[in-house]
Amino acid sequence: MKALTRLLSVTAVAVIALLGTQSAAAAHEERPTRELAGTGTVPTYRTDGPTLLVCKTDPADFATRIAGFPAELKAANEALWAQCQRDGYRHLQAAVDAAQLPGTIIKMLPGLYLEEPSLAPASGECKAVEDNATRGKVYGYPVLTWDQQLACPHLGNLVAILGKRDLQIEGTGATPLDVIVDAQYRKLNAIRADNADGVYFRNLAAQRSQFNAFYVMETDGFVLDHTLGRWNDEYAFLTFAVDHGLYTDCEGYGNGDSAIYPGAASNINKDRGHDVPRYAVEIQRCYGHHNTLGYSGTAGDSVWVHDSVFTDNTAGIATDSAFPNHPGMPQNHSKFEHNVIAHNNTDYYSNIVDGTCKKPFEQRGYERGVVCPAVGLPVGTGAVNPGGNYNIWRENWIYDNHYSGFVTSFVPGFVRNDTRWAAQFDTSHHNRYLGNHMGVSEKGEQRPNGLNFWWDGQGTGNCWTAMSDTNIRTLPACGDDDLPAIGAHRYLGEPGNTLKMYACANYDQGAQRLPVDCDWFGAYAAKGLGRIEVKWALGGAVVLGLLAIGLYYRRLRASRRALLGMLLAVAGLTVGVFGTVDTGSVLHPIGLALYGAGFALLGLALRTSGARRLGVTTLVVAALALLGAIDHGLLMIPYLPVSPALLRVLTEFVWIPWALGAVVVARRAAAAPEPAPAAA
Repeated sequence: MKALTRLLSVTAVAVIALLGTQSAAAAHEERPTRELAGTGTVPTYRTDGPTLLVCKTDPADFATRIAGFPAELKAANEALWAQCQRDGYRHLQAAVDAAQLPGTIIKMLPGLYLEEPSLAPASGECKAVEDNATRGKVYGYPVLTWDQQLACPHLGNLVAILGKRDLQIEGTGATPLDVIVDAQYRKLNAIRADNADGVYFRNLAAQRSQFNAFYVMETDGFVLDHTLGRWNDEYAFLTFAVDHGLYTDCEGYGNGDSAIYPGAASNINKDRGHDVPRYAVEIQRCYGHHNTLGYSGTAGDSVWVHDSVFTDNTAGIATDSAFPNHPGMPQNHSKFEHNVIAHNNTDYYSNIVDGTCKKPFEQRGYERGVVCPAVGLPVGTGAVNPGGNYNIWRENWIYDNHYSGFVTSFVPGFVRNDTRWAAQFDTSHHNRYLGNHMGVSEKGEQRPNGLNFWWDGQGTGNCWTAMSDTNIRTLPACGDDDLPAIGAHRYLGEPGNTLKMYACANYDQGAQRLPVDCDWFGAYAAKGLGRIEVKWALGGAVVLGLLAIGLYYRRLRASRRALLGMLLAVAGLTVGVFGTVDTGSVLHPIGLALYGAGFALLGLALRTSGARRLGVTTLVVAALALLGAIDHGLLMIPYLPVSPALLRVLTEFVWIPWALGAVVVARRAAAAPEPAPAAA
């Protein structure tokens, strides 16, 4: 059995590798990072300590900005303005450079900060670094070593906070939009904090970068508190290789990838089950809207997201193992609870097709609502989880997502450039979906999703509390102790579902390419017979049906059993195609049952007609079809390493040429002239 499973797995992975055209372009490209010791803490907001002020010099502009403030806040800002004119700084970077003591507080007064000195062209050593460094895939910016970052902080960054400790930067306005750091699409990052343990951002906004508004990297201890990021080509907030982090009351919109990206968070729970002592990053009361994604996290390990809202995006949440060169793969141990993930149906892919996203950044219209999707996603999805392990989704409100509440699948290791054999099957295990409010708003309104759950069928130890409207009707249930009642142990997904995932992954923003046979992409989604899984189902049904008819008419016409078998098989194949069109329909298992019964009768008839071995193979196909009907219609059969559907498809590949040969031989025999009578 183990040898057979390995053979089937090798075959399936080889087919997936040939079919799968997912781009290996990194979602985020950066220098190799060190593993953090994890000895830091989440910093707390401070009101005392060495303080530096940053402000502009136009009194009329300042007066206009604070005119609507409450009296006390207005008076406080006026006092700070007078002090800042005497001994403050005009640019945030200048204050950061002057902050030599750990625990320094930088207060930014209301204003628009363009950081003009940071925009000067590189010269001398930095020009040489820019010309000779390894070029990244991200807009051609060089991927710098730590020493190069220190020497040339503004090759990619408008504001660079490098190697500082316990630095607090806060706006003094009434809202984050009173203090704006604006990269004007002239830098990769608006604000970068790198090796900046204890950094605390509060009450300010950053915008219009070529990549990230706020970027925190290789840092143990950070807070993003009442901060806003908007109109960035990829991320509002990107944190990478971090620990002891907190996002609280943040907001992001108008971003080409996501509002919030805690990628490659410290992998502190990689060797644990569900007994998690702490999380590396906590995200609370944040709001991600009108982005491609509200939240995304490649290798988003040990992240706790709660009491947040993700609405009006293309998809609400994604956490995945689908891109290469991120530490902490495969993604594991995140928890999402008490979040609102709703009406994520915004289709931005027209901006790709019509060429808007090929224009220079400043001409695309991000400020007017344009978003350029960095990744391909099913428009209208609440949560996408390709390749995660030990994740918990508990008591979220997931509703009015027109495609599906959840979409989840496995990701073989070669997609993330991991060619080890074990890595091809190391994702999508031990995830729990507990008590989520599917199709119901937090106010109790009925707001159904298209489907509640779409799953490719792969994984070990996953379970769901009772859930209807799923593409696989027999999701393994969780017991009273939130453990799988009867676990599924599938190392590979359903063939049609796996085929679909890899066809849909063929999205390329740069080439302006949308997969033509995928039903993900809004106005450009394939429908009906245009969907790849329906094409293959129809093609297979036509071939199998014609061969069943051919066998009856050429070899078995005298058998009533064969006639009934042929009719049942053709009916089952037809019903199965309609079941594939109507995702999650009961028609699919009904079709399998009819097809299996029909092939059983044909197999028996073939055995008695002299085609014993073909008859046995036909009976094997029938048994696997009937097993699939049980698996898809009644109960997912436990402890099977692969789906009955995969076994059936592989057996059909053997059966088809064999049956074709039998039909051809029978036809030739029927057409051959009768031998002449012997001479007297």
